[in-house]
Amino acid sequence: MIPMANVAVVAEPPIGEFAAASVSDGTAGRAPELERSIHRVFIKSILRGTEDFLGRRVVVGGWVKTGREQGKGSFAFLELNDGSCLANLQVIVEAAVHPLTQLIPTGTCVLVEGVLKKPPEGAKQSVELSVDKVLEVGVVDAAKYPLPKTKLTLEFLRDFVHFRARTNTISAVARIRDELAYATHTFFRENGFRYVHTPIITTSDCEGAGEMFQVTTLFSDAEKTEQELKKNPPPSESEIEAAKFLVKEKGERVSILKQSKASKEEVTAAVSELTKAKETVTRLEERFNMIGGIARKDGKIDYARDFFGRQAFLTVSGQLQVETYACALGNVYTFGPTFRAEHSHTSRHLAEFWMVEPEIAFANLEDDMNYAESYVKFLCQWLLDHCLEDMEFMVKFIDKEAIERLKLVSSKPFERISYTKAIGILENVKDKKFENKVEWGVDLASEHERYLTETVFKKPVIVYNYPKGIKAFYMKLNDDGKTVAAMDVLVPRVGELIGGSQREERLDVLIRRILEAGLPLEPYEWYLDLRRFGTVKHSGFGLGFERMILFATGIDNIRDVIPFPRFPGRADL
Repeated sequence: MIPMANVAVVAEPPIGEFAAASVSDGTAGRAPELERSIHRVFIKSILRGTEDFLGRRVVVGGWVKTGREQGKGSFAFLELNDGSCLANLQVIVEAAVHPLTQLIPTGTCVLVEGVLKKPPEGAKQSVELSVDKVLEVGVVDAAKYPLPKTKLTLEFLRDFVHFRARTNTISAVARIRDELAYATHTFFRENGFRYVHTPIITTSDCEGAGEMFQVTTLFSDAEKTEQELKKNPPPSESEIEAAKFLVKEKGERVSILKQSKASKEEVTAAVSELTKAKETVTRLEERFNMIGGIARKDGKIDYARDFFGRQAFLTVSGQLQVETYACALGNVYTFGPTFRAEHSHTSRHLAEFWMVEPEIAFANLEDDMNYAESYVKFLCQWLLDHCLEDMEFMVKFIDKEAIERLKLVSSKPFERISYTKAIGILENVKDKKFENKVEWGVDLASEHERYLTETVFKKPVIVYNYPKGIKAFYMKLNDDGKTVAAMDVLVPRVGELIGGSQREERLDVLIRRILEAGLPLEPYEWYLDLRRFGTVKHSGFGLGFERMILFATGIDNIRDVIPFPRFPGRADL
């Protein structure tokens, strides 16, 4: 059950071979009316296998980082980047091949063909492309392009989220993020987990905090209704009373006909008229109850008329739902977007973020900690093995300790201490004054977590057995009745990276915990069924994916490690 710290590493896909050889040339079975496909070679492949590429004719596409005319305008040097790696490929284009003024502005996109050659002695680069064909050009108005060659702040780039991936920092972050995602799937596949897609729309609140985005069509329906009501105004109370009086009359007529033993045809016709009259009343009352275009019942919004027939929200976690598969398939995990409607403007919070959430059947809290530690170590080692160029960029421009931090975490065992011991350590700190009070029963603040990892132990720390009052209802209640079998993995610089627990599998205790949290039982009946029918001891945790990227890169703000940041007041694109 417990994973080994050093899981087998899958070899990196052969990008160069794929780009250069594996793709069909398109001649077999090609429709004659279609434009012939172009086989572009990645710059990463060229720079990694320079000796193999020298003298070869290739097609390269990318965006101009810098361009300059030389030889009195007879040719130009272009520094081309295609996003496959941090490094650029030097491209030489003569004026006779293409107008140079179209090619040299920063941001210009080009697709060029030529021969790869060894540059003159003493040149910094090991290879350059001598272009004899310019196949495509995406021109740029240099006066209007929002990303000049000058140094730009990450905060500035947030206003140009659609362009910022063209910068070195954000493109490096994108590749690091991609590698961590690939490593995540690799780790869980190697450890026998199945990947489960949990719903983004949910009717249950996993955290119990109520900070959820509501999913509804009531407002869009209301706009349609308001337009319709303008054309066809709602009925008055007198109209409704008149319709009800008609129902009464029709009902009395049906009674009289039945008492007088009228023919079946007469009774049937009368009943039909009564039914139509009742339907009319229903429609009139529905229109009368439209306040602001939104249906209401007993003075409250009538969610039965909403799209899902009840209140629904964007998920804050896939954990509860993925537990259903852990109780059938064993070891599973989900990896997807989650949402929190928290009005926070800190550098550690987003309204939309990604979570990695494994769930392990037949596992206790110690098993949970073992998996969490192995997973984090695996991610750190993966970046060292597969993303060193981008990590070296981070060391040079963002955080000089980034690589050393990855080495530390991947190589040393994590410290494990109880919450009670952690509080004791913090209460006895003399060399620092904390802004947040330290006492048993309070949640650890980021400053407390970082002090434990950066000052006391100088490595990651797993804190376990937290007070039940500060943890979620689904965490297993310990025998002392005061704490739950929860654990947090704390790392230097970031603080909490992972939160997890053994889940409460006892039906009576779980019901009591839900009620103590002030939550209704009805939305969690399906969750309780997992305890009613074939209950199983199980554990799991959640890793904030963006927090992992913050930890790895040393970048300060979480808004800069997700492609499209969503936070209060901003949801660009």
